[in-house]
Amino acid sequence: MARTARKKAAPKQLTTAQRLDSIIKSARKIMRKDKGLNGDLDRLPMLTWIMFLKFLDDMERIEEGRAELAGKDYRPIIEPPYRWRDWAADADGITGPDLLSFLVSEMTERPDGTRGPGLFAYLRALRGDNGRRERRDVIATVFQGFANRMESGYLLRDVVNLVDGIHFDSSEEVHTLGRLYETLLREMRDAAGDSGEFYTPRPVVRFMVEVTDPKLGETILDPACGTGGFLTEAFQHLERQADTVEKRRILQEDSFFGGEAKSLPFLLSQLNLLLHGLHAPRIDPGNALRFRLAEIGEDQRVNVILTNPPFGGEEEAGILNNFPEDRRTAETALLFLQLIMRRLKRAGRGRAAVVVPNGTLFGDGIAAVIKADLLEQFNLHTIVRLPPGVFEPYTDIATNLLFFDTSGSTGDVWFYEQPEPEGRKKYSKTAPMLYEEFRGCLDWWQDRYESDRAWKISRDEIIIRDDRGQLISCNLDVKNPHKSALIDLRRPGEIISSLLDQQRDVLKKLESIASEIDLHHEPLFRRMEIGQFLSKVVKKTTITPDIEYKQITVRLWGKGLVLRGVKPGSEIAAEKQIQVSAGQFLMSRIDARHGAFGIIPDELDGALVSGDFPAFQIDDTVILPHFFEWITRTEAFVDLCRRASEGSTNRVRLKEDKFLRMQIPVPDLEIQNSILRQLLALAKLSEDSVCFQSDVSAAIQAKLHSLFADP
Repeated sequence: MARTARKKAAPKQLTTAQRLDSIIKSARKIMRKDKGLNGDLDRLPMLTWIMFLKFLDDMERIEEGRAELAGKDYRPIIEPPYRWRDWAADADGITGPDLLSFLVSEMTERPDGTRGPGLFAYLRALRGDNGRRERRDVIATVFQGFANRMESGYLLRDVVNLVDGIHFDSSEEVHTLGRLYETLLREMRDAAGDSGEFYTPRPVVRFMVEVTDPKLGETILDPACGTGGFLTEAFQHLERQADTVEKRRILQEDSFFGGEAKSLPFLLSQLNLLLHGLHAPRIDPGNALRFRLAEIGEDQRVNVILTNPPFGGEEEAGILNNFPEDRRTAETALLFLQLIMRRLKRAGRGRAAVVVPNGTLFGDGIAAVIKADLLEQFNLHTIVRLPPGVFEPYTDIATNLLFFDTSGSTGDVWFYEQPEPEGRKKYSKTAPMLYEEFRGCLDWWQDRYESDRAWKISRDEIIIRDDRGQLISCNLDVKNPHKSALIDLRRPGEIISSLLDQQRDVLKKLESIASEIDLHHEPLFRRMEIGQFLSKVVKKTTITPDIEYKQITVRLWGKGLVLRGVKPGSEIAAEKQIQVSAGQFLMSRIDARHGAFGIIPDELDGALVSGDFPAFQIDDTVILPHFFEWITRTEAFVDLCRRASEGSTNRVRLKEDKFLRMQIPVPDLEIQNSILRQLLALAKLSEDSVCFQSDVSAAIQAKLHSLFADP
């Protein structure tokens, strides 16, 4: 019997999303082979500037075509031979060392055979003219502080060839790539870990934009825009309203403004906004706080401000001088809050949505003065209290959303407590918050009523002044009054008897601790350089591609070390990594001045760290590791680290040689053991007796501080 011939199936056609995803994954895979790149924090910026230049060339082709149809001359923003089509579009074109030289040399042989500036030198020198200022100046600013990190020009050529397959002149591809790029940004943020750079999760951004509801014709600002999340979300919000040519012009030219002082997020925000449809992003590359507050006039004010300003940082004296003398503070969040208040339009209804840490709510002193200004000069109508873990893994600091406008002074402040995730104590990196979880708050927003999640308090209850009108306090950290406590079914006598027994036990423990502390009230120690008992771990490890490795996050303010994530060896730049062991001391060079160090616990034994996190072996014949750990939690020790740190405002690092020369108190081992017992007993007492927690904490700090006192 004859066999029926089977028709060969045609190859499956890839969708746009699948093809672009394949291009991005292939480019990242190639980059992993390059020895100059260490993880996503290096790879994504490289991929971004390559896509950025391809995007610009595709946009130039569109504008050239329009000019030709209109019979007009067209002068390109980037001149030959520096356009993408001149040096990148030929798959067999310039490569290897010649490609690297063309990119980074001040003077080099160019693809057309002539000599001239290298590509980056040319781009940095661009200056705007004839109404084309924004695009040329943006390009110059993007490449001003940029350096190529890839060491292989051959691998770079492979990446360039892949990116050449992206068609930025296709609206479908740009839209799809915009979504893919957001995923890349999230991965880079995860790779950054607890490094002091805090990013706003997209569900929070979307919620803030939704309830602030910017309108077409209004001006929108994010003075600390990072990678541009608020501006891209606001652009998409307004895009639906732009249904005519004139409205599209207003959307593109008159609506969005940002500020970002750091070169990497500045670059990332540019491409993020371009991919989402904003053709000429107007992002100021300088510090938004550099202008004198009193000199900001009406022409610099905007209708809407949406932002998550940096907090926990420090500003130089020149920046602080821009603020009123009685409102100068080291807390960056409070400086930005003053800037936001100043830059909101007073006419009409200027409005702002701002992310702030809990410390801003309960802070006193200058913080209270600034909050009183906010309540008395603006209408702070809503505070949304976010649950724990929303900003993991970047920070576990509790956060809040402030919503205020210029409609008058505050009457009542409404609070809404966003519930914790169902079935869990907090959100996490692997189980983040979803936009849908804001549904309850969105439903409540327009029709407000008190409930177990919502309550209000009048301004007069928040701002407390004495008889002379002097400010005493302004505390916005108002707890939910509707939270019900568990009902205790014991009889009153039983409850009181139990309390008495607990306090008697606490007093006995206190007496025991006090007697031991008194034995060593004199500081019996010598001061030693840290380098006398710490030795740096320099042995690099061999990484196997198929094995998964733990990676560490170093938390701030003495909170120790935790697991940041697990990655296969194939995604880790092996030559940059050191494998650490339990019991070693680890610190962050960048954030040591904020208390970012700790002893590696048993569960993180064998984890990997990069060069920015030096590890040290502790000589336990000189100092007990956990005694040293307690020492590092003192303000005195952190202050030493702060003074040993050097660098620019945005890139201060602890100098290792200075760190190892720092002197700290080192008692004999017997006394170290005794002090450790006292501290652990006090810590246990704090856990057992909530009512004594603040006093016990003060006692611990006092004990540690006494070690630094002069003998």
